Amino acid sequence: MNESFFAKILKDLNVAGELIRARQEEKQGLLDEFGAESKRFFFGKISEKALASSVKKTNIELQRLDKQIREAQASSRGAGDRALKLVSAQAPVGFRATLSGISGGKKTKAKKRKSVKGKKKTAKKKR
Repeated sequence: MNESFFAKILKDLNVAGELIRARQEEKQGLLDEFGAESKRFFFGKISEKALASSVKKTNIELQRLDKQIREAQASSRGAGDRALKLVSAQAPVGFRATLSGISGGKKTKAKKRKSVKGKKKTAKKKR
């Protein structure tokens, strides 16, 4: 197995996971901040115009964070697929112990299944 390539894939997965976690924390902080803004409006500390401005700014920021989270998820999905492909290529080599020693060690390709084509079924004639 190409261990350096596998280590790079694991690093990519780790980076994507950390990025997702960081963006989710940032998103939660933004939502908490907006909750405080709406409370300030409710108690008359800020105007409706100021709250409307905050709504617009918050929505733009939420969309940006969601986009970054989706991109990180896609990159981690790709890294996971690469890791799966690399791991599944590691087919075991068959060995057997016999009285005369160890036999085997040949790498064999997987047998291809032949597709069986069935005969066309025709409707039976009624008499």
